[in-house]
Amino acid sequence: MSNSSNVELLASDLNAQGGVYCPSPKADMKIWNSHPKVYLDVARTGHAKCPYCGAVYALKAGEHFGGSH
Repeated sequence: MSNSSNVELLASDLNAQGGVYCPSPKADMKIWNSHPKVYLDVARTGHAKCPYCGAVYALKAGEHFGGSH
C-alpha cells in the first residue's frame, strides 16, 4: 500500500543547497505523525523520492536551481 504523493516545487522552495526536507508541509503532511526527517537533494537531478513515504519532490517545469558551483 502506497501513500506517496507528487510535490511540485519552485526553485525558491529549495534551500541554499538545492534540497528539501521530507516530511514537508508542501506535501500536505503533518510533521508530527509522519516519518523521521530526511534531506532530499532535488537540484542535482530535478527530482527526488523520499525513501520513507515515497513522496516525489520535483521542480516545476521551467524552474531551474542556480546554486551549483
